[in-house]
Formats: sequence, C-alpha cells, structure tokens
Amino acid sequence: MTATKILHAVIPLVADLAQDLPERERLRRLLAALRTLLPADAVALLRLEGEWLRPVAIDGLVPDALGRRFRLAEHPRLAQLLAAGQAMRFEPDSSLPDPYDGLIAHHGPLDVHDCMGCVLQTGGLSWGLLTLDALEPGRFADAAALDMLQAFSNLAAATVATAERVQQLTQMAREGAHPTLTESNRSEPEMLGHSPAMRQLKKDIGLVAASDLSVLITGETGTGKELVAQAVHAQSARADKPLVSINCAALPDNLVESELFGHVRGAFTGAQSERRGKFEQADQGTLFLDEVGELSLPVQAKLLRVLQSGQLQRLGSDREHHVDVRVVAATNRDLAEEVRAGRMRADFYHRLNVYPLQVPALRERDSDVLLLAGYFLEENRSRLGLGGLRLDAQAQSALLLQPWPGNVRELEHLISRAVLKALSRQTTAASSDSQAKRPRMVSIGVQDLWEESPASGPAPASSSAVPKELPVPEAADDTGLRERLQSYERQLVADALTRHQGSWAAAARELQMDRANLQRTAKRLGIERS
Repeated sequence: MTATKILHAVIPLVADLAQDLPERERLRRLLAALRTLLPADAVALLRLEGEWLRPVAIDGLVPDALGRRFRLAEHPRLAQLLAAGQAMRFEPDSSLPDPYDGLIAHHGPLDVHDCMGCVLQTGGLSWGLLTLDALEPGRFADAAALDMLQAFSNLAAATVATAERVQQLTQMAREGAHPTLTESNRSEPEMLGHSPAMRQLKKDIGLVAASDLSVLITGETGTGKELVAQAVHAQSARADKPLVSINCAALPDNLVESELFGHVRGAFTGAQSERRGKFEQADQGTLFLDEVGELSLPVQAKLLRVLQSGQLQRLGSDREHHVDVRVVAATNRDLAEEVRAGRMRADFYHRLNVYPLQVPALRERDSDVLLLAGYFLEENRSRLGLGGLRLDAQAQSALLLQPWPGNVRELEHLISRAVLKALSRQTTAASSDSQAKRPRMVSIGVQDLWEESPASGPAPASSSAVPKELPVPEAADDTGLRERLQSYERQLVADALTRHQGSWAAAARELQMDRANLQRTAKRLGIERS
C-alpha cells in the first residue's frame, strides 16, 4: 500500500522533469506530492543563501511566509536540519523554537508540535531544506516517515536542479548567453514579488541589462526604483565594476558640475586638491542618476556631451577625459510633460529614455503586499529579538484592500509601527504586575495597523486609515482568503458602479482609485463593462 502510494505521488513528478513548466508550478507540484505522502499541515522548500534560508515554495503556510527570510543563527531548528545532512525529526517536546509557530494557514496563533525536515543536495553541495510541520504531536512518529522523506528528497533535489537549469537556459537565451550572467558570479539585490506586473518588470530588466543602453526608470515614490537600478547593474556585464549613485535633488546648483565632472585645485574657493567626479568614479561601470528630473536646464546641457561621446572636462581644467559609463536614471516625474512644459530639454530626455522601465505601484501588484509584509515582519522580529510575529486574518485582508499611495516604503513603515504597537498592547495585557514580560508570539491586528483619532475622527484615506472592524463577508468553510477577498472586492466595485449609473470615472473617485486601474481590477474580477 505504501509503495503504491509513493509511486502514485512520484510518477507525475518524474514526468514533470521533462516538461517545460514555470518554476513556481514545478515546485508547487513537488510540495503537493509530498503532502500526499506525509500527513503534514504545512510544507516548505527553502533555499540556502549564505547565512539565510529563503522560502521559494510553501503549502499550508500563511501567504506572508513566502516573503520571510530566516537567518540560521536565529533559527536553531533549521540550522540543525542543515547540519544533520539527512532527514531528521524533532521530538514534540523539543525546547527549540519553531520558525513556523503561528504561521500555519487557517489555524491562528497555534504552535507547531511535530516537525521534521531534510537537506537537499545538488552537485554535492547543500542547496536548501524541505521542512514538514504538524499541529498534532506525534504526527510523524512512524519511523517510515523519515525513510520516506529521505527517499523523496532525492527527487526533490532533481526537481529544483531542473527548475534552475531551465531558468538559466532561458536567461542565457534572452541575454545572448553572456558568460558573466551565470548564477554563480551574480550578486543581485532581491526584488520580491510574483505578481504579473513584477514578473514582467524582472523580464524587462534581464533583457536590457545585457546591453549598454541608457535606462530611464519611472514610477511613483516608494516603489523601489533604486532597487531596480541595482538589479540592472547586477545583471549586466559591468556587475564587477562600480555602481555609483547620486541624488540629483540633493545637489546645490553651484556644486553640480564639480560633483558630476570633478574639479582641479583652485577651480573655486575651497578646491584645495584635484578631485574626480561621479562620471570618472563610475568608469567601466554604471552611474545611477536618481531624481534626474530635478536637474536644471544648464546642467542638462552640460550632461549632453558626456552622454553622447563620453568626453568631459573637470571644472577649471581644459584637459579632456574619456569615460565609459552606462547611465541609469530614475524619476517620479512625467518627463515627457516636463519637456512640453519647457523644464527639460528634449534632447536630454531622449538620451536618457533609450529603454524605459516602469516600476508598478504596490496597488497594481495584487498579493505581493502580503509577501512584502512577511519580509518586513521577519526583519522586525529579528531586530526586536521576538519569538514570532504574525498577521491575523483581518489584518491580512486590510493590507490587501489598501490603495497604498506611499507604495512599498509606506508598507515598510506601517509594519514597523504596527509591530511596536502590538508588542506594547500585548505586553501590557499579559502583565499582571509591574514586571511586564514580552509575549513569545505577537499577533498584529487591524487596530495595530491603523487607529482612529478620538479628537478628529477617522484619518483620511490618504493617510491609509481603515475602520477598526473591516466588514469581510462570511464565506463557506472551503473558501480561502483569496476567494473571500475577491468576492468582497467584486461587491465593492459593483456597488460603486451601480450607485454612479455605470460611470467608471465617478466610481473610481469614490473608491479612490485611478480609473484605468479600476477598469483593470473589474476585468480581473469578471465585472463586464456596460
């Protein structure tokens, strides 16, 4: 019976190895097969990256778990699993904290009571871990469970190796098989997100990074434009050369030329020695011009020459210097409108805008909100030395329904504030005397994310305030969080359109959304345009 069960789970996975599947789908099938073999409430596949373990696929955990990063020094269970080199199980009464306490989906702030895991090895090296967790003590007590997990780990290792190889071949085909772009020698900043908008952005980054074209990154404030610039540099042939950044908005007009092109001794009062500018510092590498829309017209004119020919002169010198620099610029302004208004030179704009990259707003990234929230929660947990941090179901719903005018930066600050509020509230509630003790598990609710001011009433929507009691509709027991949220969104959009007799513009104003974004949301929810 057991052998038959294993065959039924393994045969489809073996067939998948020869299929051209998206990486996420391949790994999802892997974890689904594992859960058919072993009675786990949650399974996770984590990749080893230096001193960190990063979840790349989860099944049975809350969505924000996929955004968390586990430092080995802070998670002794994961460190022991890696050190063991083979499948091992922790006794239910183990005193070691479990990183998944409170993170099992649909079960609230419950602790894990049975845990086992196994190292995955590819090419003779530790690739990462498979972990299985159960809320019921003794779920994995059967000795055959460890043997089954150990046997399954070999197939899992082959699956992840196939997924990586397919990804590398796709990348090489897209970028002309450039030898410097292999995974082994790339040090790329992580860009969190699996939404269609982020997948398209990552694809565009990989496409343009292999060239030397100038890149103009646009997007609202707080979307992560600097991170995109770092990714372009990291994936380019210049990755081992300098990436020099300069904030154009912070440059005084009288120092712009010196900062960009350098100066010689005596060029101006205070110039006591010769100095290279940012362009020369970035020679052979990349120069990132942040807030490029803030540069004045005279400075734009002086930049044109170096953008066109790579020739520059230090301030106070007649000597020519030649630089080989790839320019990446970023702005939250509409530069085409700036050109029409006469605040930007058209030739300068076109020199920058050779390959545009639009960074999507957070409200356009769907469930990436919870993934990012998980990342910031783990950062705060580590910084504050807490046992665990979790978002309750209502807080998750509230985060997904926000418009996020401040984007990722707003979310980061919101989570940091909410952690401190929840910690203070739960520490006070748990203390019966003057010696308050920190709770091991801190749960964040809507009241920690937003609160109303008694004096002035609810904060305006631009301050990201929501009601303390979010009216999430009731649903059947077999309906997940995503389905319930979609149903609620569908109801809100349909009601707004009904109230405004089908006017998209009026409904968008009521819902505090961009009209085009509302129409895209309606299309996703299956609401037909009348």
